[in-house]
Formats: sequence, C-alpha cells, structure tokens
Amino acid sequence: MEKKTILLLAAQFACAASLAQAIALPPDSPRWQLEGNAKVAEAGGRPCLMLNGAAAAVKDFELRDGVIEADVHTSARRGFFGFQFRMDTKGDNGEWVYLRQHKSGLPDAMQYTPVLGSGLNWQLYSGPGFIGPVDIPLDTWFRMRLEVSGAQARLFVKEMDKPVLVMPDLKSGRERGEVGLAVLTGATCFANVEIRPTPDTPWQRRLPPMPPGAIERWEISPSLDALARDLDQPLARPEAARMQWQAVQAEPPGLVALYRYRAAPHLPVSFANDASKRLEPQKGMQVVYARTTIDAQRAEVRRLDIGYSDDVRVFLNGRILWRGRSAQYFRDPGFLGIVDAENDAVYLPLRKGRNELVLAVSELGGGWGFVTRLDPAAHP
Repeated sequence: MEKKTILLLAAQFACAASLAQAIALPPDSPRWQLEGNAKVAEAGGRPCLMLNGAAAAVKDFELRDGVIEADVHTSARRGFFGFQFRMDTKGDNGEWVYLRQHKSGLPDAMQYTPVLGSGLNWQLYSGPGFIGPVDIPLDTWFRMRLEVSGAQARLFVKEMDKPVLVMPDLKSGRERGEVGLAVLTGATCFANVEIRPTPDTPWQRRLPPMPPGAIERWEISPSLDALARDLDQPLARPEAARMQWQAVQAEPPGLVALYRYRAAPHLPVSFANDASKRLEPQKGMQVVYARTTIDAQRAEVRRLDIGYSDDVRVFLNGRILWRGRSAQYFRDPGFLGIVDAENDAVYLPLRKGRNELVLAVSELGGGWGFVTRLDPAAHP
C-alpha cells in the first residue's frame, strides 16, 4: 500500500475516532456536575436543565477543539448565560462566551471574556472579537452553537449558517479543559445539549498589532490591601526594596491583565445600586503597584495615554501626578468602566536620563489591569 494512501486512511481513522466521542447530555444526565441553583425543570413544554446563579460542567471530560450546542429558553428580562470551555478543574481559568438578555439588540448583547485567576475580564477585553449585537429571544426555544478551533472560536445564535461573534484570538492561553453551561443570574433553561469533538487544528494566535508608544515591560508588586495604605503616597524606598517584584510583558495593544498574575478579589461594591456611596471605602479592594522606566534624552513633557480598571494613581520619580477612577457605575449609573488607552491622559514632566514611572492600580471587579501608550512627541 502506498505511503500516501496509508496516511490518508490514518487521518480518516483519527477523524472517525474523534467524532465517535460525541456525547448527548439530557437534563437528567448523571454526567452533569451541578453547582449553585441548578435543577431539572420544564420550560416551553420541554424538560430542561434550569440554571440561575449556577453552572453545570461535564464530568470526566475535556475538550480541545469541537462543537458545543444547546437549545436555550429564558424568560428572565435580565441575565447572563452561555458556554464555558477549556476551563481548569477549579474553574479559575478558561474561556466564557455569554449573552445578556437586558442588552438584546445592543452592541454588547454578547460578550467573550477569558476567565483568569477566577475573575472575568469583560472591562479589559471589549470591542471587535469580544462583544457584538444579537437579538435574544424570550419565552421561546432557540439554538446556540459554539465552534472551537485552535486559538479561535465562533458563536452562532438562532441561525446556524452565519456566526454572530467571531473570536479571532482566545486569550486564556489554555488549549484544553472542561466544558460547561453557566448562568450568573436570570433563570435560563438548556436542553438537547450535545458536544462533538473535532480533530485538532494548528494552534495559531492572531494577536492585534502592538501600537507605537505602547509600554511593554513592567514589574508588578504583590497584591496588597488597598484600604490599609495611603495610596496617594509613593512607595517608600525601603518597602519597595523588600517587595518581590515580578517582571511581566504587556500583550497587544499594550495591556497588562493583572488577573493573569494575581487572584481576583470578588468584593461586593456598595455603590452598585446607590451612587451616593461611590466615595465610600470598599472593603476588600486590592492594589498592585506596577513600575517601569522611561529614558529621556532631554528634559521634556510627554503625554501618557492610559486606560485602567478600576482606580489608579500615577507616580513619576517618587511624586504623585494624578489619580483616576474608572470603576463600573462610578462616573454615572450606566458607566461600565471599559478599558482603552484613550480613556484618560496624564502629562509626564520627564527629566533627562532615567525616570521611574509607578502605577498603583486598585481593583473592585470586572477585570484588573491597565493599558498605556507614551506619545513620542514632546509637549510644551
């Protein structure tokens, strides 16, 4: 038998073996690992698995590439529901794509976010490839399908011939993991769930370009209790010398996602439903210091464009220059705190030679991180 024929038969056998692993999961399947408010119920005349503040993972199963499908029914006017995939066993790291009923038809009706350090990162990862509009039916059954292939994924809702969200670069970095259904809030039912593994495709990242001026190299401190410190004061040199600093590399477009390195704090925010409390100290808030150096050939003023979540102090050469607050709900009741380098700017009075730039970045929720871009031009 010719070598070419043998290779073709081997590929066909591998494909058939992979497809043979396809599994169907009825609502009462013993393969579901249920967490939170999950139960077998009925909706729209069909038995289903109802989740509300709950998750349902598939026991003893991991997926690299494949297709996840389910019929979905929800009557909740507000909620967050969708597919989790490539999750680790603790649920601390992986991928999640979900729909928001209360955002139906709006530009952010659906969201893809990596789960990093047990935290969601929707404030850091937004725009094309992360959010998109879709009409979310209520009180009726509709189909959802997720196709995962290498470092990319595609989501289909209602119509299976065209994806509503294309995810060109999955951000967690995990190539394999658990699969599950998840509902943060808003009772949602799932039925006719099926998972079909597919042959692995080459792993190819499709990162956006790194823009000019992005600051790529940083060192970050341990996570600290923000309320135990005077954040308007620079780090004292003896304390900075004692700290164990970790070198990190910003990812395009200059973003440092701190949940990659530090655990999410998961604290309730007192001003979420009462704007009058937005200046109150938030118990459990954490802070990380990030430092880098800027070499200037002469004394000059340069603009630093900056986006951050959720609160930042900017220090240059041991002196505070600026404070910014960008937490969800903080600036107005509908404010989301989406991070972009063009959110804010501070002008840095650089001296000739080496300058130390330090950011004190505090976190409440929704993604912990910052993105910076240094204008190459001097300013008066």
